[in-house]
Amino acid sequence: MKKVIIVGATSGIGRELARVFVAKGYQVGVAGRRSELLAEIKEENPKQYFTKQIDVSDTEALPLLLNSLARDLGGMDILINCAGVGKKNEELDFAIDKMIVETNVVGFTAVIDWAYNYLINKCGGQIVNISSVSGIRGHRFGSFSYSASKSYQMRYLEGLRHKLVKANIPIYVTDIRPGFVDTDMIPKNRYFWVISANKAARLIFKSITRKRNVAYITKRWIIIVAIIKIFPGAILNRI
Repeated sequence: MKKVIIVGATSGIGRELARVFVAKGYQVGVAGRRSELLAEIKEENPKQYFTKQIDVSDTEALPLLLNSLARDLGGMDILINCAGVGKKNEELDFAIDKMIVETNVVGFTAVIDWAYNYLINKCGGQIVNISSVSGIRGHRFGSFSYSASKSYQMRYLEGLRHKLVKANIPIYVTDIRPGFVDTDMIPKNRYFWVISANKAARLIFKSITRKRNVAYITKRWIIIVAIIKIFPGAILNRI
């Protein structure tokens, strides 16, 4: 039975993704900050879920806790990082930016580095991260630090994939880039093309098992992203 660890799986996409993997017969290690939600998840399927309370911003404790979760699980084939925060910050409140960077940049890096070293010793596996189409270009909507953090994640994964491919190491790196998903992170009924967290999780599962390098959720975002990438800055500034 294959084993997957999902970091940031107590709500939203991460929780739905954990349910999909369990339904497909995987043993799933679930990591998150909220102990009460971890207990709820464990009750859903005590034989296939293994849980560990982890805050990715606590980078000193994180490697030890992930090692412990991997031991409880009996190994790890896939690491999925879903941990992330986002909050509107029109007033440029540094406390908000700091929280986002500590989770989406520092915490992300700690998780991916741990997964890399674990899978190098195992001689294979897959590293997956949930980034966002928000990281494609800078924009005035929401939070500058959020979109910048997602861009950081994309570039980091791209560099890591290049390193592994050139060294012929069988560790696959998958960058999942969702559009708008119905979670607590986005205002209800405000954005177009919003899909449910369950549908997003099912599509993400397919991309992971197919070992995609980059996957947009849903595919129609490929068109929007292609347009956004070629937009001149002068036009983008007027939107």
